[in-house]
Amino acid sequence: MTTCLIKTKIIALPISIINMAVEQIKQSILGEWVSIAPEVRPSSIKNADGSIKPFYLSRVFKYMTEDKFELVVTNFADPFGKVALVKMLIQGHMEWKGDHPIAEGAQKVDFIANKEYKVTPLFPAFVDAMNQFTKGFNKWELGQEQSIFKKAFPPFGLTEGQIFSECDLVYLFKDMMFWGARNVDGRGFDNEENRPTNLQIPLVRKQS
Repeated sequence: MTTCLIKTKIIALPISIINMAVEQIKQSILGEWVSIAPEVRPSSIKNADGSIKPFYLSRVFKYMTEDKFELVVTNFADPFGKVALVKMLIQGHMEWKGDHPIAEGAQKVDFIANKEYKVTPLFPAFVDAMNQFTKGFNKWELGQEQSIFKKAFPPFGLTEGQIFSECDLVYLFKDMMFWGARNVDGRGFDNEENRPTNLQIPLVRKQS
């Protein structure tokens, strides 16, 4: 048996070409995107038997020029999205951090909520919990939003002065936009080590 050694040459793409690819992605995702259906995530909270408690949500995402974004997340008590618990409005900027190895064209992206973060309770029991565990806010009322931007908010693990951010990814494929799938143990995307390594169910363009 004869063994052949094949020499390969690694070609480094010029920075201008890499930047061009990112700019194309930015142009392609301009506009509004929505969830296909209610989505499931593992949370960091465990059930009495030790299993991970799931939570359900839907997303409405808007990407604008200058890397500005707006995200509305609605959490539900059930997998079919019939009982809404709370709505969150997040506004800020996206920082593009380079290629992500999950798929060709995928990009590491940090979502930084440096403009606004508002919460609207949509379920009576959630209102009661907010009034019990938060301080420094007006009394929480059903359907009434309040800003938690840079405020201590224990239910979401936020401390005074903290700006919420996530180390995520973006992958565009056939007019579907994928972000990162939640870590199976419920860890958030709060640092580079926890950046997702798999794809979440995609968002699709909102039809006018």
